[in-house]
Order: sequence, then structure tokens, then C-alpha cells
Amino acid sequence: MKRMARIKDKLAAWGKIFLPHSCVRYYPPQFIVRNPVVQGVGNAFDEGCEVAVIAYTVHNHQELAQQLGGEYPQYLSKMKNHFRYAVNKEIEERNIIVLHDYFSYSLTLFIRVEDGRQCISEIAGKMKKILCEAETKINGEMSPVAPVIDTGFIFIDKNHHSIQEAVLNGQQQALAISAKKGQSEFNQMVYEVNKIVAEKNIRLLAQPIIDVASKKIHAWEMLTRGPEGTSLESPLQLFSVARQTSSLYALEMIVLEKTLEQILLTQCREDIFINFTPITLGSPRFVADMKEMLSRKGAIPPGQITFEVTERDSIEEIENFVYNIKELRRMGFKIAVDDTGAGYASLNTISEIMPDIIKIDRSVIENIDKNSVKESMLKGLLLVAREAGSLVVAEGIENEEEASVLSRNKVDLAQGYFYARPGRLNSLASV
Repeated sequence: MKRMARIKDKLAAWGKIFLPHSCVRYYPPQFIVRNPVVQGVGNAFDEGCEVAVIAYTVHNHQELAQQLGGEYPQYLSKMKNHFRYAVNKEIEERNIIVLHDYFSYSLTLFIRVEDGRQCISEIAGKMKKILCEAETKINGEMSPVAPVIDTGFIFIDKNHHSIQEAVLNGQQQALAISAKKGQSEFNQMVYEVNKIVAEKNIRLLAQPIIDVASKKIHAWEMLTRGPEGTSLESPLQLFSVARQTSSLYALEMIVLEKTLEQILLTQCREDIFINFTPITLGSPRFVADMKEMLSRKGAIPPGQITFEVTERDSIEEIENFVYNIKELRRMGFKIAVDDTGAGYASLNTISEIMPDIIKIDRSVIENIDKNSVKESMLKGLLLVAREAGSLVVAEGIENEEEASVLSRNKVDLAQGYFYARPGRLNSLASV
């Protein structure tokens, strides 16, 4: 009977080879004919999306196996079911590529990220919610030992010549982050980020922000790239790894330093937008470090600099954030809030800090000329901005039709490929 059951299980697993991808999202077998992870990642890339891989590793799996004995396989099966439940609760089904159990002590979740500017903090938040939900259910089971689970994530390299290798590399890196210091891969990532910070090996690109009424350049947003030709060239990869290896503050301060140098080098007179996470802006070191850097770099008027609050970290949990924002304002710097319209967190941030500039997320702007509901959303956000006394920047404008909607609604500022792609500040400033 047991032999027949094993044969039946094997046939069921192999039968999945012929099922559509939607039927093999959860714990697929190791395929030879086709790989649902590679297929799903490839489809996401074809749609212009990013893919994040999240790893969950049970550190005390050997202890669990010893304590549970013959019940350990059943315990693992229940744990996998609890994770599947938690993933379904937190991630939209269309964005779930595969939840996989490559090893008995770890799970990897591949998710489709629709917007290339999707916030790293939002993915980190979902990752933690999934873990919390799963642990609550797991710890409710009768077990003498609770699992010790850690997690990490990485974005899969879209520019790799082989999707299969990119998937494998991404999985290994995510597992290394979740396993932390015990893994050589994690130590290598720490080394690479520390080397970038030590050598200040980043590039800055600039994208113009246009006055909608006059069509003239009002400001420039500075965009960061890692070392060219490496896996950390992508800002998504660079900042997600920096965040998880305790290098985020140092990296963002290098961005500030290089931006100030670019302003002086090019003698730029327009406003400059610099992206910062709430974690860095809320650091007790930030204001003092920024003042010291500004004094070293020369006479750059604070009013020329706009600190753009990116990501969706909860500012209520960052002790010095509101105080630092007030200090920056007192000194003459301006504050912008990014991704407005993409979720509650950005609207909550507006009410907390009353920014000088509100940037409306691409998700509101895309195809706005064909969607009256989106135009109504834009009008509502414009009312919020007027009430807060804020200028409005519409992001991600890609065609004349979208730009025309901004004109008739009297949006202040806009940026996107319709106006110009990112480039070097000195080249663009001379145009």
C-alpha cells in the first residue's frame, strides 16, 4: 500500500508538468521538462516588471528534527501550509510567481513587482507580515520547540544573459541574506557594498522636472546607479542590499556628497531633488552630518536643495524624523513626498509633515487621458496639495496625451520620458 501511495504521489507531481503556470505556484517539483520559476520570471520581465525573491530560513531546523523525531515531516508540511496561507493573505495572486521549498529548512517566494519604482520598504514590510502571520499559526501548533525563522530578499538581475542563472543567483543571495553571517554569499554582499561605500563608487544621473505652464526646466532629480556592469548597478539591487547589510545611511550620505559636488561643478542654478529614505532622514546623526558636509563643499544655498522622502517606512516609528524635518526647514531646505496616490502611507506622511512639494505616483498618471477615474483622483490630490500649500509634481509622463491632462488641470510640475530621459547633469544642463 505504501509503495502504491508513493507511485501515486510521483505521478501527481509529474502530471503538474502539463498544467498551466497558475496551477504550480505553490511548492512545484524540481522540473526537468520546464521550470515554473524561470517561466514566471521571464513572463514578468516581458511585461516590464521587476521580480523580487524572498527567502525564509529556519535556523534551528536540526534541533526541531531531533525534538520531533518521526513527526518532523508532518510538522514541515503544516509549516509550508501556514506560509502558503500567509502569502495569499499579503500578496495579490497575480503577483505570486512561485512559492518554493528547495530545501526542507527554507522557503523562497518569487513575486512580480509591477512598478520598477516599487518601494523597497513596502516589500520588506510584506515580507515581515508574511513571517509574522506564519509564525503565529506555527507557534499555535503543539510543538516543544518554536522555529527560529529569519528572512531576506533581493531583486533578480534583469540584465543577466540567462534568466535561469539570474534566478539561481537571486535565490542564493536571498537565502544568504536570510541565513546572515554564517553564509559566505552574505559576507560577499557585505564586502561588495562596503567597497562601493569606501570607494564612493556610484554614478549620478539627472532627470529634469519641467514647469508645465512655461515648459522650462524648474529642477533636476538626482538618480543613483551602482558600479556599471555589475549586479549592483540597478538602484533596486543596490539599495535593497544596502538596507539589509546596514549600509543604507552611509550610501545615502555619499549620494548627498556627490550631488553637492555636481552642483558646484556644473554651476547649476535650478533646484535639485535628492532622494532619502525616512530611515536616513530620521537618523540622529543626519542634521549634523549634513551641516558638516555642506560647510566643506562650499556656498550652496539650502533653498536650492529639496529632500525627497522616498519609500513607505512608517515615520511614526522613527524617533527623530519629524524633528529633523523641522530643523531642515528652519535652515531653508525644502521637503518633498514621493509616490503620493500609491497608498495610505504617503497620504499619512503629507498630513504629518506638510511638505513643500507633493509628487504624484506614476500609477495615477499612466493612461490618465483614457481613464476619467484617474483624472478625478488627480483632481482630489491637487485639492490636498492646495490645502497643504504644496506644489505638485506629476511623475512618469510618457506621451503628449498624458501631458495635456496635466495642462488642463493646472498641475505645477512634471517629469518623465516624454520630456527627457535621465542623463549626466552637466550634459543636460547645457542643452
